Amino acid sequence: MKASLAERRQAGLTALYLGVFGMIWFSVPDSRPPLGTYLVVGSLTSILVAGIGALVVLRAHREGPVERNTTTDRRYLVIFAGELAAAGFGAVLLAVIHQSEYIPVLVGAVVGLHFLPLAPVLRDPALRVLGVAVCLAALAGLIAGLVSDVAPARVTASGIGVLLLGYAIGALIRIVVRRPGR
Repeated sequence: MKASLAERRQAGLTALYLGVFGMIWFSVPDSRPPLGTYLVVGSLTSILVAGIGALVVLRAHREGPVERNTTTDRRYLVIFAGELAAAGFGAVLLAVIHQSEYIPVLVGAVVGLHFLPLAPVLRDPALRVLGVAVCLAALAGLIAGLVSDVAPARVTASGIGVLLLGYAIGALIRIVVRRPGR
């Protein structure tokens, strides 16, 4: 069964947004070996997936209009604004108290938490799993920073980059490989 126009558009937007943000997360940690090559490959793959997502959105747009839900759009913007405010305030606070190495950990946790209320708004329950996984990546970065000489950003950002890229790829795969009865 072919994915509907709305499903294709949503999958394209997911791949586009998460591909771009995955690329950003891959660019946060220090790219010295041995992780550097993987970060570059992750960034390039993220951009490629974002580009494919953009093409999917454009094709869906050419096939016809998709009905917009202003209530959903408003809820999305409120959640996104709250995420930006919390991450921005927390980042400034950490910088003021000279703990800026933990900014990626805080931002990662906020990003993970923002997926929880987005799941019902975007009608994608799997975003809850992504949110928990992103929070766990932030926690792993925090622990690494506290108990070792590994930079928290190295663990947090590379982990979140992989998670966002994987979810973006999964969104594209879901519109190609459909289960019967859906």
